[in-house]
Amino acid sequence: MKIITTITVLAFFLIALSSAIANPKANIQIKENTVETLIMGLNSSNIGLKSSSAYMIGELKLTEAIIPLLRILHTEKNEEIRIAAALALYKIGSPVAIYAVKQTIRFDESERVSKLCANFYNDYLKNKYYGEEINMDVSKTALK
Repeated sequence: MKIITTITVLAFFLIALSSAIANPKANIQIKENTVETLIMGLNSSNIGLKSSSAYMIGELKLTEAIIPLLRILHTEKNEEIRIAAALALYKIGSPVAIYAVKQTIRFDESERVSKLCANFYNDYLKNKYYGEEINMDVSKTALK
């Protein structure tokens, strides 16, 4: 009887562990304080804080931060921060965010930022039209 109980408990533990591994973000509840803090981080003058805030916003898919990310994408002088903002927008994946990444391909003065945005946009299209033939190569648009 002890062996059956141990096996049952172990089986439940493995099932719980596998579901947590399969969907690690399912149980995350984001508090309003977290969102406000990350948006404040975007407005910081510290480059590291600004880029890590953008990264976390993208990972958490915080749509509340789209406007501050757009502002960074359009006005920031530092390429690294613009790239972090574009990556966060790509990860958020809303139509407005994806459109901003697409427009950055054409209008950003940095060839590096344009090429990376083209990569983000190509990846978005591949995921959106998975299994379908895509005849669009936006990387040519990135070259000015």
